[in-house]
Amino acid sequence: MIVWLNGTFGAGKSTTAGELRRLLPESVIFDPEEVGYMLRRIVPQPAGGFGFQDLPPWRPLVVQTAVELLGYLKVPLIAPMTLLRQDYAEEIFGGLASHGVAVYHFLLHAEEAELRRRIQADEPVPGDERTNAGTRAWRLRHLDSYAAALLWLRTQATVVDTTVLPPERVARVIHDAIRRSSSEDPTG
Repeated sequence: MIVWLNGTFGAGKSTTAGELRRLLPESVIFDPEEVGYMLRRIVPQPAGGFGFQDLPPWRPLVVQTAVELLGYLKVPLIAPMTLLRQDYAEEIFGGLASHGVAVYHFLLHAEEAELRRRIQADEPVPGDERTNAGTRAWRLRHLDSYAAALLWLRTQATVVDTTVLPPERVARVIHDAIRRSSSEDPTG
């Protein structure tokens, strides 16, 4: 089983993943970005860089990595990862389904004003170059892509509004939804 936490930057994916991990102590956090970081070190980057999700190997590598981790660890995975392109989400979730992997897809949503506040308030993490001012601007630019993706996301994910809910409560809502869904599905 994979619990996929989707949503744009500032929605609370990483923080919620940590809280959910406490509620599912047998689980591990699998960050698909790590697959992208690996590819960035291997694949030559064009001038101006690129989004690793656009690299054709990223999506099947995410699927294969998740399948291998599930087979080896035999515990649920929590994947905090933004997927705003429907075709990419379908490729990943379809690939996982072809391996018999159950995916619980949650969209962590916050109102735009709150997302902007969170992104602007994000403090740099020592040694993490991804949280500099340029990254803040990059995250803010993606709010339009997120707004455009909301139409399909709302139809394919369980939406959890994180605008005012603290991460502990968001994790509890997700945990309870998974438990309800698992109890309704005899293959669970």
